[in-house]
Amino acid sequence: IPAPKRGEIVRQIGDALRQKIKLLGSLVSLEMGKIFVEGVGEVQEYIDVCDYAVGLSRMIGGPILPSERPGHALIEQWNPVGLVGIITAFNFPVAVYGWNSAIAMICGNACLWKGAPTTSLISVAVTKIIAKVLEDNKVPGAICSLVCGGADIGTAMAKDERMDLLSFTGSTKVGKQVALMVQERFGRSLLELGGNNAIIVFEDADLKLVIPSTLFAAVGTAGQRCTTARRLFLHESIHDEVVEKLAKAYTQVRIGDPWDSDTLYGPLHTKEAVKMFLDAVEKAKQQGGSVVCGGKVINRPGNYVEPTIVTGLPHNAPIVHTETFAPILYVLKFKEEEEVFAWNNEVKQGLSSSIFTKDLGRIFRWLGPKGSDCGIVNVNIPTSGAEIGGAFGGEKHTGGGRESGSDSWKLYMRRSTCTINYSKDLPLAQGIKFQ
Repeated sequence: IPAPKRGEIVRQIGDALRQKIKLLGSLVSLEMGKIFVEGVGEVQEYIDVCDYAVGLSRMIGGPILPSERPGHALIEQWNPVGLVGIITAFNFPVAVYGWNSAIAMICGNACLWKGAPTTSLISVAVTKIIAKVLEDNKVPGAICSLVCGGADIGTAMAKDERMDLLSFTGSTKVGKQVALMVQERFGRSLLELGGNNAIIVFEDADLKLVIPSTLFAAVGTAGQRCTTARRLFLHESIHDEVVEKLAKAYTQVRIGDPWDSDTLYGPLHTKEAVKMFLDAVEKAKQQGGSVVCGGKVINRPGNYVEPTIVTGLPHNAPIVHTETFAPILYVLKFKEEEEVFAWNNEVKQGLSSSIFTKDLGRIFRWLGPKGSDCGIVNVNIPTSGAEIGGAFGGEKHTGGGRESGSDSWKLYMRRSTCTINYSKDLPLAQGIKFQ
């Protein structure tokens, strides 16, 4: 099927999702626990990626390169890798599949999806919608297949040589195991793993931007995003003022039923997550931290915990260097630009990072080789909320993968360098004579 025709099918998938966006958003909210508006927003992200992929289906391709030999053409040809395995996590049970599948499909691949075991209803619903669109276009629904299960299924996918590319989203610990299994058979993997993301606020920052940005990045999705802000570095001259304003903002967060339109903050996904939250708060106290607000389980049905701010820890405290998938924000003081850039980079993960400043020189130092070492580097916006047009992913223990926009499509294809001799002679490269 030609790429533009594949794009047309993906366009129809986007339209089919549009028709059921509120139902799907409700199902995401029900299974995962995120608030309804975030559930709808996640489905919208899949729709947006479909729109992006439609345009891409008429643009993908390689260059014609100048050959050093007369009468020769040198071109890059891009072909599908074949079968793309997609393992997604509970926290974004729709959007991450969308980033992968929409791009993989316009590149000409088939997909095999394993969603998180705790969000299998939304996986089934999305797969049924896609299958109908495929079958309406007289192609097999199995082009986008689904398998439900746990770690044993993921292991089987990682080890299976028929899996030409395995895209895995999850923890760094499991991602490392997946990478080793895939590499052992010389397969390809795309890894989207943990993030220990920092916001840095300088003395010249606009606090009207800082407070809502930090609140959204730290508390959104109850702290269960890979791009959640977990470290907040404040210049010593504004530290106390920002902490006071932020603590006040935290008290205004509306906690409740994720399906209630007034709710801004829902429960954690599992009881295990609640235990991780309590353990992290306790360790933070033991290592010298002070809980400014939050730190407790909320006494109501469900896995609800208080959004939490901890101050007084050193930048290199073990708990600060640990990614706890919960709404805990460690607030840290700094004096100089050079030291805080180094502190941003000293954690093992390298996903997202933000600074708030009006200093143009500092902005470009932050974006440059001595600035942030993350895959996502922001200025005057929070660490979360990436756009689909840019490549999403990170460095170091975040895995190095890139999904969605820019040239991420290349990961779902294989490249051939092709030379065509249309002359009657056989000149060799580098002018070599072989007689």
